[in-house]
Amino acid sequence: MLTLFILLYLLFTLAIGFWAARLIHNSSDFTLAGRNLPMVMVGVTLFATWFGPELVMGVPAEFVQHGAKALIVDLGGNSISLLVVGFFFARRMYRLQIVTTNDFFRLRFGARIEGMTSIINVLGYFPWIAAQFLALAFLFEALLGIPVVWGILLGAAIVVIYTYVGGMWAVSITDLIQSTLIVAGMLYLLMELMDVSGLFWPELLDRPDGFWRLAPEPGVTNWMNHLSLWMVFGVGSIPVQEVYQRVLSARNEQAAVRGAHFGALLLFAIGALPMLTALVIVSIHPELLAEGDGQRMIPDMVLRYMGTPAQVLFFGALISAILSTSSGAMLAPATVIGENLIRPNVKDLSDAQLLRFTRLGVVAVALVSAVMAWFNDSIHGLVVDSATLTLVCTVSPFVIGTFWKRASQGGAWCSIGTGLAVWLVCRTLETPIEPWLIGMLSGWAAMWVGSLLLPDASGEAFREEQARRASSTSS
Repeated sequence: MLTLFILLYLLFTLAIGFWAARLIHNSSDFTLAGRNLPMVMVGVTLFATWFGPELVMGVPAEFVQHGAKALIVDLGGNSISLLVVGFFFARRMYRLQIVTTNDFFRLRFGARIEGMTSIINVLGYFPWIAAQFLALAFLFEALLGIPVVWGILLGAAIVVIYTYVGGMWAVSITDLIQSTLIVAGMLYLLMELMDVSGLFWPELLDRPDGFWRLAPEPGVTNWMNHLSLWMVFGVGSIPVQEVYQRVLSARNEQAAVRGAHFGALLLFAIGALPMLTALVIVSIHPELLAEGDGQRMIPDMVLRYMGTPAQVLFFGALISAILSTSSGAMLAPATVIGENLIRPNVKDLSDAQLLRFTRLGVVAVALVSAVMAWFNDSIHGLVVDSATLTLVCTVSPFVIGTFWKRASQGGAWCSIGTGLAVWLVCRTLETPIEPWLIGMLSGWAAMWVGSLLLPDASGEAFREEQARRASSTSS
C-alpha cells in the first residue's frame, strides 16, 4: 500500500505541473507566476524552499548528537535570513520591478558584475539541488528498492518534468499542497511516537548538561566559528535568487514583505518538529542513530516500527518537502541563466525564445546537479557547500550596494575577488577559524576600501533609476 501511495503521489505531482502549464503565457508567468501570488502563498513557498531533507534527515541527527548548536546553521540561519529580507530588502527589490537579484547587480554595478554574479549564483545551486536528489534517492531505495544511482535519476526526472511545464505556478501550487502534507505528517508522527514511547515533554527535553546551550566555549576562535555558523545561511542567503523568486512573485510589495515574515515564522515553528521527533527516537531506539550517520534515523524508525497510516503520512510529507525544495531550487538558477546569461548576449531575443531557454536551463541544472549527487553521500555537507560561494562573493556587494551610495563598481570587483581568493587560501591552509567567515569579512573590507579608492557615479545613477521605477510602480 505504501509503494502504491508513493507512486500515486508522484503521478499527482506531475499532473499538477501539466495543469499549471495552462497558466503559462509568457516568461513572466513561468518565472514569477505573473507577479500575482498572495501573502500566504508567498510565505508558504518560502517555507517550502528551506524545509527540505536537510531539516528532516540531516539536521536531526546532528541535533541529537551535538545539541542545540546544530540548529544554528539551517533552522536558525534560514529563519533569520527571511526576517532580514522581509524587513530590509523585500520592499526595495520589489519596487525595482526586477526578475532576479542579478538584475539588481546590473542596475547597481553594470553588466559585467551582472554576468559574474550570475555565474556565481548558478554554481552555488548545484550542491543544494544535489542534496535534494540524494535525499530522494535514499527514500526511493528504502521504499521502492531502487538503487541510489537510479533513484537520483528518477527524482531528477520527476522534478524536471513538472517544473519544466508549469514553472513558478506549478511550484507555488504544489508547495501549498505539499506544505499541508508536511505539517500533518510531522505532527502525526510526533504524536504517535510520544504515545508509543510513553514519554512526556519534561522527560523528553531533559538532556545532558550543555545540550541546550547555544553559546560557544570561551575563546576568540570558538566565538568566531560560532558566529560563522549563524552567517552561513543567516547572511549567505540574503541575496539568493530562490528567496526573491518568491518575494518578487507577490501581487504587491505588502504581500512580499509580509510573505517573507510569514515564511520565517512557519520555518521556525514547523522546523522544530523533526528535532523533537529525533529526541523521541533516540530515547527508545538509540541504535538507529548509528546507521547511515543518522541521516536515515527518522525514515528507518517509521518503516520498522510504525503502522501503515503513519508511514503513508510521513513519507508523503517527506517526499513533499524534497519535491518542493527541489523544484524551487532548479527554477531559480534556470531563471538566472535565461534572464542574465542568455538574454543580454542574444540579440533580438523574443519572449517565447527566452521562455524556451529558461525551460532548457531547468534541464541543464538538473543534469549537473544529478552528476554531483552521484559523487557525494552527505546531505548536510552538500547543503553547507551551497551557501559558501554566495556568502564570500556576493553578499557584500548586494548589501552594501543597496544601502551605501558610494559603493562603486571597482569596490564590487575587489569584494568578489578578495572574498573568493581569501576563502580558497584559508580552506587550503585549514585555518582554525572557518574559511568562509574570513573570506566574507575580507570581502566586506575590500568592498569599502575598493569603493573609496575607485569611486564612480554608479551609486547616483542607481538612485535615479530606483526613484523612477518606484514612481512607475506606485502609479
